[in-house]
Amino acid sequence: MTSPIDELVRALDVQPVAEDVFRGENIDAPNGRIFGGQVLAQSLAAAAKTVGEDRPPHSFHGYFLRPGDPSVPVELAVERLRDGRSFTARRVQAMQKDKPILSMIASFQVPAHGLDHQAPMPEVPRPEELTPLRERLIAAGHDPEQIRRAVSGQPFEMRHVQEPIYADPGAEKTASQALWIRPVSPLPPGDLLHAVVLAFVSDYTVLEPTLRAHGLSWATPGMKMASLDHAMWFHRPARFDDWLLFVEESPSASGARGLGLARIYAKDGTLIATLGQEGMFRVPE
Repeated sequence: MTSPIDELVRALDVQPVAEDVFRGENIDAPNGRIFGGQVLAQSLAAAAKTVGEDRPPHSFHGYFLRPGDPSVPVELAVERLRDGRSFTARRVQAMQKDKPILSMIASFQVPAHGLDHQAPMPEVPRPEELTPLRERLIAAGHDPEQIRRAVSGQPFEMRHVQEPIYADPGAEKTASQALWIRPVSPLPPGDLLHAVVLAFVSDYTVLEPTLRAHGLSWATPGMKMASLDHAMWFHRPARFDDWLLFVEESPSASGARGLGLARIYAKDGTLIATLGQEGMFRVPE
């Protein structure tokens, strides 16, 4: 029996079907549409297959254009925008039924020396000091069997520093949070794979601070949410062998949109990546 991580790695290993065109299979989509992080990660993986291994990704910027249909494979058409001495740029159109569901530009760079500083990692409890998500939800009085079905089969484990807001709002209305995330089993080696998997995970929780700031949860009745755009910058090699700390905030919400920002740290305090995402939030009056 394959593990959830094996299934994820297989879905992110996009395969060529024509010159600079790749196909990606879909992972389980219980809500009836493709998880946005999957399309982000597959688009980055497709772009990387047209770039030399000496140039890791340093950033990507994408717009979600349509919901993805989980019954249809994703076709990823790569356009070679530039191959410079230090930087390479690619445009990727993720397509289903001849229509784009995501448009991305990704940039790759030959590693170089230069200025080096980072924002320090905040002082938060270590993941070993935090209660696993399943136990926290059971302690809050939620049905253990429903929790088991929701948590089992997930490729990542998450431990929030604050209380999770999957079913209930947080006790405090605050526009920030922190949580640790790690794979449930080891990833295969390879810096590019770890960067692609990190792109997948980057769509998990970055919009939660907007919900938390307004006393909402993912289960708020009648609420509609959708990711609009997503940007990510890889600062240092993206290793995902252990817990990573996501420090997240929402500096603004207006016009039925909320902005989420996150800094991603390794356990030793190294700042690995920064990301930003804006989402649509429609909440019943």
